[in-house]
Amino acid sequence: MFQDKSLRNRGSLIVVDLPMTRRQPVLIWFGILLVALVWCASAMAAAGADLYRAQTVVTGQDEANRIIGFASCLEDVLIKVSGAQKLAGDRRLAAYKSNVKSFVRAFSYRDQFLGKPIRDEQGTRDRPYDLTVDFEEKKIDDILKALGLKPWLSHRPRLAVFVGMENGPRNFIVTADGAQSDLQRDALLAAAYRRGMNIVLPSMAALAKSGLEGAKLETAPSSTLAPLATEQGGELALVGHLVWNDRELGWVTRWRMDWQGRTHRWQIRGVTFDEAFRRGIGGAAQILSDNGDPGGRARR
Repeated sequence: MFQDKSLRNRGSLIVVDLPMTRRQPVLIWFGILLVALVWCASAMAAAGADLYRAQTVVTGQDEANRIIGFASCLEDVLIKVSGAQKLAGDRRLAAYKSNVKSFVRAFSYRDQFLGKPIRDEQGTRDRPYDLTVDFEEKKIDDILKALGLKPWLSHRPRLAVFVGMENGPRNFIVTADGAQSDLQRDALLAAAYRRGMNIVLPSMAALAKSGLEGAKLETAPSSTLAPLATEQGGELALVGHLVWNDRELGWVTRWRMDWQGRTHRWQIRGVTFDEAFRRGIGGAAQILSDNGDPGGRARR
């Protein structure tokens, strides 16, 4: 039990009564600053640790599937930590994937069918699981160094993502609150997490207020998008335009982003919108992390 009357216990909260002196404001502000610094340091540490974590879907919990999952997560983490989208499919990663267990610090499973009865005769053989993998930070940094890259640990700007979807007569912009784009919204958020980026999407009300429609999005100038991005909490705008192509059975996608006085453009063809979103957000991360332009030379 505390003997000092300046310390009072209110349940689980200890209240400190500071003596009323001239130094009281200084002490109070010093305490607030100290708490803020500790909180910021903890938040930065948590964010940094999350960069070294990846998730994938595996079938069953046997070691063979686990190793496949580890290898997929290793590639994602190397891209996530460095910001270098160009590492996707890099042949140099094969040697590291063959020894992937040595880079893993911890892993866990989440049953996607939790609470549902097992249907297959082998128990959990065909049951899907979310596999989450945490990698050793130093070992990942060492791999990046060997590949001529480095961790991107500085501030990562929050992207205001404007994506127009065009499939025949359907033409819409992915929003934060529109039911029409539920699937695309979830896929964009998943892509952002996978690439270690923070994004915001426009609300339907903001789009209506700005008069921005799907058909106008691709040609909308930065002067129109910049204030809308700021209003939504973004630091810069990333614009994507996806058009479904029946012949290629996939989306033809064009991306652009203005950064440091340059307009960067890149594209991809014949992919799912999940992959298109990963390439879009990953391309933005590659530019921002100073790992090169995903579409070649940028325009001034």
